[in-house]
Amino acid sequence: MARTKRSIPEAAPTQDELTDSVIGASRALVAIAVRSLAAGGDITLVQYRALVVLTYVGEQRIAELAEELAVNSSTVTRLTDRLARKGLVERFTSPDDRRATCVAITDAGRDVVAAVTARRRAEVSRILRKLPVADRRAVVESLDAFTVAAGEAPEQSWTLGWTS
Repeated sequence: MARTKRSIPEAAPTQDELTDSVIGASRALVAIAVRSLAAGGDITLVQYRALVVLTYVGEQRIAELAEELAVNSSTVTRLTDRLARKGLVERFTSPDDRRATCVAITDAGRDVVAAVTARRRAEVSRILRKLPVADRRAVVESLDAFTVAAGEAPEQSWTLGWTS
């Protein structure tokens, strides 16, 4: 009867090792996100974030969008003024409260979100193709667990059926 070699389990990474690993991946992902903005033309990261919120949440009052972006209402007013001049959003008086201004994304704004998302997906896909096939399941499981722990919706939940 042949004896099987028992594998010795690896020690779990320390909290510092785990944190450093995620921070390293985060730097790479932020760099990809920033580079992908070039596909959106002349927009800033905060402007893009506003477009993404409006794409997936729908029209918002200025105050609601400010809360979602964690900035002041005056910042969102200036930001949406710039986006409106570019034709990416439209601003209008709330039908429920004439004192409130609402903002909604335009088709051109949706096109920017789609272009930036497609570019980001393409770059991430290019990088992931470099991973050995044997490591890919572990990456998916680890990142899914991280996403859940962070309280974020999985990508499929908010892409509304878009494909790259």
